Amino acid sequence: MRLVADLIRGQRVSKALAILKFQPQAAAPIMHKVLLSAVANWQQGNEDAKIEDADLVVKTVFVDGGRMLKRLRPAPQGRAHRIRKRSNHITIIVDDLSEAGND
Repeated sequence: MRLVADLIRGQRVSKALAILKFQPQAAAPIMHKVLLSAVANWQQGNEDAKIEDADLVVKTVFVDGGRMLKRLRPAPQGRAHRIRKRSNHITIIVDDLSEAGND
C-alpha cells in the first residue's frame, strides 16, 4: 500500500487518479476510492468553489498499520502456525494549489 501511496504523493488529483487506474497492484483500486472520497470531502468543505476551477493536489498521503486478525493454520506434527492478516489506515489530504499560494 505504501508503494502505491508514494506514486501519487504531490501529484495533481487528475493525474493521480489516472496513475491509480492503470496500476497492477491490488492496493491501487482501494487507494483510488479513498482519493475520490478525499476529493468529495474537500468539495463538501468548500461548497463555494467549483471543482472544475480548483487546482487540486494530493498534499499528504500516509499509510499506518491497522487492526490485525490473528488466525491459526495447522502445521505438521500437531503444531499450529499463526497467520497475521494485516489491515491499514489510509490518510489522504487534498488541497487547492491556487489557495495555498494566497496564504
